[in-house]
Amino acid sequence: MLTAAETADGPRPADTAAVSNDAVKLAGLVRFVVESCPGTKPDYARFREVVERLGTDLAALSHGEPLIRSAAYTQVYQKDPEASCRKAQESFGPNGTVVPGLLGPG
Repeated sequence: MLTAAETADGPRPADTAAVSNDAVKLAGLVRFVVESCPGTKPDYARFREVVERLGTDLAALSHGEPLIRSAAYTQVYQKDPEASCRKAQESFGPNGTVVPGLLGPG
């Protein structure tokens, strides 16, 4: 998971070829939430902002190895959907401890 410090520090030096592992994890979590957490949806503008702060171009997460890795994270979250949805809300919901407001009511 991401830490509050990692997302609050602001933009990091961009390496256009680099894809942050935290961005990959976050993409997997967002996909999981869309598929498995009824009543919850991501704020896609906030998602884009966080991914960019992690030094990753959002488009880089939609193909190739980063897409495969993020799908693997989605599968991990799906092993215990109830607990994963609860943890996602605690970390990324309106009062989240990691990235508040990334997830909201859907």
